[in-house]
Amino acid sequence: MTATDAHARPARELGVAVLGMGNVGAEVVRIITENAEDLRARIGAPLVIRGIAVRDTARDRGVPEELLTEDAAALVARDDVDIVIEVVGGIEPPRSLIRSALENGKSVVTANKALLADYTGELADAAAKAHVDLYFEAAVAGAIPVIRPLMQSLAGDTVQRVAGIVNGTTNFILSAMAQTGADYDSTLAEAGRLGYAEADPTADVEGYDAAAKAAILASIAFHSRVTMADVYREGISSITAEDLASAAKFDCTIKLLSICERITEADGSERISARVYPALIPLSHPLATVNGAYNAVVVEAENAGRLMFYGQGAGGAPTASAVMGDVVMAARNKVHSGRGPLESTYAELPVAPIAEVPTRYYVAMKVADRPGVLEGVAGEFAKHGVSIAAVRQEGDGEETRLIVITHRAPDGALAGTVQALEGMEAVTAVSSVLRMEGTDE
Repeated sequence: MTATDAHARPARELGVAVLGMGNVGAEVVRIITENAEDLRARIGAPLVIRGIAVRDTARDRGVPEELLTEDAAALVARDDVDIVIEVVGGIEPPRSLIRSALENGKSVVTANKALLADYTGELADAAAKAHVDLYFEAAVAGAIPVIRPLMQSLAGDTVQRVAGIVNGTTNFILSAMAQTGADYDSTLAEAGRLGYAEADPTADVEGYDAAAKAAILASIAFHSRVTMADVYREGISSITAEDLASAAKFDCTIKLLSICERITEADGSERISARVYPALIPLSHPLATVNGAYNAVVVEAENAGRLMFYGQGAGGAPTASAVMGDVVMAARNKVHSGRGPLESTYAELPVAPIAEVPTRYYVAMKVADRPGVLEGVAGEFAKHGVSIAAVRQEGDGEETRLIVITHRAPDGALAGTVQALEGMEAVTAVSSVLRMEGTDE
């Protein structure tokens, strides 16, 4: 056979199994179907959907009935399936189905952040053993390419920090509160009416969703396995309109941030910090202008400097775009008998406890409006080694609101300070304790 004959020979079909047909799954099926010829040209072989696993095959989903099945395990095991796309979500059965697919030589593309946050190591090991791909670009920040740049584009650099807004629901709520002055509860209700918040918004507003993404980002950026249990987490449910108004007076706004950071100690040893919490950031910071349901991630690397990735972080079509990018990569590897980059965990850096992580703080408290109170409050900060950068007093009368902005200090020192403040007779309540990010002090 000549080289020309080999080139002209039709490439074999690549079979695809789709697990789940919600908003993302439906968009994936649509893209594969409507863009079949373009995808074939890009890949070098046709993609053919072998089946779509759903919970109820009786429901009209706009696809040929013969493609639908309720037996996901049987679909994954089929010999004519080369790539499995998992867009179901949750831990089980996706974990078992993905393991089965990988162990049987099928590449897997998944958008399942909750699963990957705890089981990336297990699944990556299965993929490595079977010499197949495990791709998950869509698991973090929807359509925004973050995973592949960290794994490939910056593979020769040293990433120092990855920080971003990776949950659209909380960003919509905080943006709306800042713009309208409305309280948290009414803004959350509005987010639900507009479809930005789930009926049960706990995973979003309490930071679980963002924490899962932080675990994935930290694992990749720092070549160390980080699970969701390693990520310190706080949500936004305690944020008040008063906090946002006060932040504005300091030329700041409040965002729920996922922060993954390399910490270098005085002796040269390194640790990781992975944390999620609402924080004040200066209005001059690039993340401060990310509003509504949009996401953005800022990566800081030793040689590349600061890089920012911005776009739609959720939704059927944007997430499906990220899924299909992975599908094309996995399919090309199948055509050329190759595979993508392996998981890299050589560094094995330990995760620093939050008590030892330094940052700046915003502390709001209600205090008696009388002489000597400010001196007493400042004394408690000094006793615990927390230096004060600025103080603002709001209101007058018998009780006033006192806001203290600190310089950088370990979280444990601030916790001790707050405990002492709460024990002071002149302090009625410590109403808010928030961190500050994106400043040089």
